[in-house]
Amino acid sequence: MPRALTDNGRVELRLRPEDKATLTRAASIKRLDLTGYILRAVLPQAQADISAAERLTLSQRDSLRVLALLENPPAAPDRLVRTAKAGFSLP
Repeated sequence: MPRALTDNGRVELRLRPEDKATLTRAASIKRLDLTGYILRAVLPQAQADISAAERLTLSQRDSLRVLALLENPPAAPDRLVRTAKAGFSLP
């Protein structure tokens, strides 16, 4: 289960000793501290994951359908027209 981010911005990460040694060695080769090394690798992936989750990709068929509906929208249902004319508003 992921640990919650605390007020001070700290995040705990449990690693096997050999994994920590590998990361520490790689960070020193790049002349970074361990935090900087991990963030340099992880933040771009996190941003890509967020971007992919927030983007909707349509197939060519669906894109053409959306464009066609925008150019020629269907008529509003009678019930919607009556409600609009009555001045109904949402709370």
